Order: sequence, then C-alpha cells, then structure tokens
Amino acid sequence: MQKKLQLKFLDSLIKEKEKLLNFWLENSIDQKNGGFYGELKVNNQPVPAANKALILNSRILWSFSNAYREDKNIKYKKMADRAYNYLLDNFEDKKRGGFYWLLDQNGQALQTKKQIYGQAFCIYAFSEYFRAFKKEAAINKAIEIFSLIEDKSYDSEYGGYFEAYSKDWSPVNDMSLSEKDMNVAKSMNTHLHILEAYTNLYRVWPDKKLEARLEELIKVMINKIVDSNNYQFKLFFDQDWSSKSDIISYGHDIEGSWLIFEAAEVLGNKALIDKTGVYAKKMAAVVLKEGINQDGSVIYEKEAQKIDSDRHWWPQAEAVVGFINAYQLSGSEKYLEAALKNWDYILNNLIDHQKGGWYWLVDHQGVASDKAKINPWKSPYHNSRACYEAINRIKTIRK
Repeated sequence: MQKKLQLKFLDSLIKEKEKLLNFWLENSIDQKNGGFYGELKVNNQPVPAANKALILNSRILWSFSNAYREDKNIKYKKMADRAYNYLLDNFEDKKRGGFYWLLDQNGQALQTKKQIYGQAFCIYAFSEYFRAFKKEAAINKAIEIFSLIEDKSYDSEYGGYFEAYSKDWSPVNDMSLSEKDMNVAKSMNTHLHILEAYTNLYRVWPDKKLEARLEELIKVMINKIVDSNNYQFKLFFDQDWSSKSDIISYGHDIEGSWLIFEAAEVLGNKALIDKTGVYAKKMAAVVLKEGINQDGSVIYEKEAQKIDSDRHWWPQAEAVVGFINAYQLSGSEKYLEAALKNWDYILNNLIDHQKGGWYWLVDHQGVASDKAKINPWKSPYHNSRACYEAINRIKTIRK
C-alpha cells in the first residue's frame, strides 16, 4: 500500500479516535448516581435506572487509562480516575476479595457472582491505570486479583481456569458468561481475556509465577483452544478440554490472532514468538478467506454451516488490528488492504456521524440496529484500542 494511502488511513484513525472518546466523555457520565450510565439509547438518551455492569466499568477504566498514557489529555485522566474510584468503592467485595458482576443504578450489588472473565478485566484495567499514572495501589490491586484467580480458579489437573464462583468463592451452578454462552467449565472467551490481562500485568510486574502462568496460557491457547485442523477457536469446553460446540466466531479468531502473538512478544520467549507468529498468520488467513463479506466487513458467526452475517461492531474493530498484525508478520499486502477495507466499512456504516458513537451492529441489509450505544457489553474498549493499535502500527510501518 503506497505511503499516501497509509497517511490517509492514519489521519482517519486519529480523527475517529478523538471523536469516539469525546462521545464517551459527553454521554456516559452519571452525575446523579455516580460512575457511568448502564445504558444509553441509540438516540443518546441515558437510561438512569439501568444497572451498572463490571465489564462496562472496568473497560472504561482500561480505555481512558490507555488514552491518557498515549495522549496525556487531562480529560481522559478524569474519566480514568472516575472509573478507578467507582470500581473500588462499589464493585469490590472488600470482605471476600474480587469484584461483583452487576450493581443497580445506585451502586448496590445485584449479582454477586465472581465471574473470572470480569476479574481478568479488572487486572487489565488496574495494570493499565498503573502504566498511565504510576499509582502503587493500582498495581497492588491487580496483583491481588491475580493471586485470587490463581488460588480459586486455576485447574491444576488439566490446566486453564474455571469460569465462575459464588460470592464466597464456592462453586456456582450457572457458570455461563451471558445468556448467549453455554454453561460449561471452561471457555475460549474467558481464557483469551485472562491472557490479555496477564500480558498487561507482566509489562509492569515481571513476576516469576506470572511468567510461568502466562507461558502456560499461551500454550493452552494454541494447543487446546485453537483447532489445529482449521486454525479457528473452539469456544466451549468441559474441564478436560473436550469441545462442546462447533460455533465459529470470526471476530474472536481475528482478535485472538494478535493477542496471542502479543502475549509471546511481551513474555520475550523466542520459541513462542516464532510459534504464535505462525498461528497468527494462519488464523488471519482463514478469517480473510471465509469470514469476510464482499464489502470488507467481518461475518459474526457460523454454526453448522448456518451463517450469521450481521456486522457487529466489535469484530470490525478487532479485524483492523488483526489484519495489520498479519501484514507486519507476513509482509503480504492483502492484509493491509483488508484492514483498510474493513476500516472504510466502519466509517461508512457503523459510526453514527450525526449523534456520535458506534452502532451495535448493521444487519445484512445495511440497516443499523437500534440497540443501545452503551450497555454492559458496549464500551469504548474494542474500538478505542483498535484506533490506538492501528495508529501505532501504521506509524511503525511507515518508518
């Protein structure tokens, strides 16, 4: 891709990154009840009575900590501080450790389940807050959660981590992450985000036990979770890693391709860097071959040959990074072209250029969803991260 086109791509990413963060600055803060609104309708009207989710709050903390670390905008610091304080003041179980899954609009605990996926995002967020602001209490909290996960959730028999626990860390009957997910002992999604969290923690705390667990997690991802026959993720498992589903998630495949390689890079293990580099290229190649629509957008899922071709917002964001990563590893222009085509799709279809923010999805007929722009699963994490990752990677490529 010629330098002029790369520069246009870069400029577009920078502009959208700023608009996206401003959307969250202007629309997400709950001045009355504290923290952030649990829901914002597609027309930007807040729903003050909406519950407040751990995933949304922790992802806001990560997003604005990362944004401040990159851009040093004091408005981003204020958002990060707000998320940091609300997380500790309201979501944390100060008696038993860990963080609750869901609060009501006033900050009172509604669902006290300790979902390991949620604990991992707290590690990701607190370690990023430390990277941005060097606050010792933040890194100490991240280390504390790491110790809890290792003590409560680690499977010493088969490796990996169990999904969820009750308030007092006793077993829980329903371990599913959401209504969409299976109730199983282990899942790809939880392991991918523990990997992401441990990678970020290792950047600032290169502890020997963490190093060993991160190396083990990378191996679990490529040996147990990626299907070596087709280089796609298996999603749900019994304790012994028996697969329980044949669903293909193209968004997770392209996201995982770069996160697994990033983990090996941060770990600094040459053998794993080489191996995960091979996996990253093969996973990206499969997504490009069978998971991309003619317009450059990512197909959501496939199950038993039935395709869900809706264009959800987060797989599009992850594809931009995943394809640029594949280009950096392979030198093949097709990946850079795929990233740019996907970004053009985002600009032309998923962004609300009148009211700001991104739509939840655009269906196969090109109609934008009226689902809320802010909700427990809709945060600035995927798309702001995609912007920063792509900006930094294109700058590196241009050099």
